Amino acid sequence: TIREKRDAAILELLYSSGLRVGELCSLRMRDVSIESSTVRVTGKGRKVRVVPVGGKAVRAIGEYLSVRPPARGGEFRSRLDEPLFLNLRGNIGGKSGRGISPRSVARMLRDRLDAREGAVGRHLSPHGMRHSFATHLLESGADLRAIQEMLGHSSLSTTQRYARVNVSHLVRMYEEAHPLAGRGRMSRREGRGK
Repeated sequence: TIREKRDAAILELLYSSGLRVGELCSLRMRDVSIESSTVRVTGKGRKVRVVPVGGKAVRAIGEYLSVRPPARGGEFRSRLDEPLFLNLRGNIGGKSGRGISPRSVARMLRDRLDAREGAVGRHLSPHGMRHSFATHLLESGADLRAIQEMLGHSSLSTTQRYARVNVSHLVRMYEEAHPLAGRGRMSRREGRGK
């Protein structure tokens, strides 16, 4: 259905890009480039940034766009000015040209998680997906300054709060890289020579 494709595109885009939920809801059709796998985001303080988007999210957005109806109401000069993600309740057979709201995105995430087996007591939020985006990039070796730029933070200290590295990951990285950890590269070389 249109709703399923829209929701899948929202989920993939949130996780793939680390957007704030308000930024996602403010996206217009013109802000998405399927060809370059990027979205143009207007963040806090009206600062504009271009954020890369993963292949899975690009495919999900493309599938949504293939079934997305035009916004109703005629308040937009061109289709490119329309909200990317529509509030479908008012748009299918209705008169609204409104985009989806942050509250609706949060509700959709909650409902999708509640529908999954074993999800009792777990909480999924747009902000949690933003945090996961930053943490997973950092754990995979991404540069903190690049993450800062993608998240649209003016201060590196703000990014550091988002990108808390879990202790087990730190221990694993230490054991793999530090020469005195017992399993580091240097200790393996020393062990061969004895």
